[in-house]
Amino acid sequence: MNFDSFWYIVAESRELKPGTVLGRKVLGEWLAIFRDEKGRAVAFQDRCPHRNSRLSLGRVEHGCLRCPYHGWLFEGEGQLVEVPSEGADFQPTKSRGAKSYPTREQDDYVYVCLDTEQADSLEPFSMPNYGKPGFATVRLINRFHNNVVNCAENFIDIPHTVYVHPGIFRKSLRQKIDATVTRSGGTVFVDYKNEDTNVGWFSWFLNPTGDKIVHTDSFHMPNVTSVEYIFSPKRRLTITSQSVPCADDDTLVYTDLTYHFGVFTNFAGPILRWQSQLVIDQDIVALDQQMEVIKKYGEEFSNTKADAIHVLVESIRDELAAGRDPRALPDKSADFSFWV
Repeated sequence: MNFDSFWYIVAESRELKPGTVLGRKVLGEWLAIFRDEKGRAVAFQDRCPHRNSRLSLGRVEHGCLRCPYHGWLFEGEGQLVEVPSEGADFQPTKSRGAKSYPTREQDDYVYVCLDTEQADSLEPFSMPNYGKPGFATVRLINRFHNNVVNCAENFIDIPHTVYVHPGIFRKSLRQKIDATVTRSGGTVFVDYKNEDTNVGWFSWFLNPTGDKIVHTDSFHMPNVTSVEYIFSPKRRLTITSQSVPCADDDTLVYTDLTYHFGVFTNFAGPILRWQSQLVIDQDIVALDQQMEVIKKYGEEFSNTKADAIHVLVESIRDELAAGRDPRALPDKSADFSFWV
């Protein structure tokens, strides 16, 4: 098992319209994404085997993709079906086909797996509560000039919020928070305690009675984070981010904010989108600055108790980098406290 073994988002389903080609990059691999004649998502290596032109610059014809350089035409499985220069002498051969990758569509996302042999052994991550009755979802897409690990750790990091997002998303109250972190089966899960009203500008709406909040964070190998807040039976929010590794310092993050706010669910979307994008914009700056320092001085961290979740996330990523299955790691659990 390695990073190629997993499913990565390459587009929203609505982006991949019939007759269009999208150029994407995952783990350094260039991809050309389009729909075949049956409407199924297709992913080719973004390379024509003839003279190495970019297939993503070509055009779709009756569900086949034509290279923009010499007009070679490939059907959805990658089979070469026409070479214009050969005319009536053309004979289809597998050796001249385009390289293709498995695709899936789930939760209105298009996924690609770069490992054709492992594609059936794992499933794409299911977005929590997406499409369920009573829930609505706001989707955001943002590019970070940093790697997947640092992006994921930022999304499940509480202490930075009072300094990067002061007032918007928490403020410094010197409040003690107790937590339990667990690593099991390729997942890291944290259960936080002692949180109540310190959730930013909209605390008055999210938790007007100041009750204790149910707050959990989780990391799911190799690139998914999910943050869940349950304020009350009629106030619930889950922030799930899939960090797609385009290159070592280039990560495209697809974020779902799925919420249930009772009678306010149908009206909260624009405000939630605006505030969330403001927070993400601030994180983009912080992570850009972090990568600048890493490139100059190297990546070496000094950890505190509050970084326990990050250490376990890195242990999972390290196993994948070594070609091992993180699910074989022993279960590990620890209690810790920190102040916000």
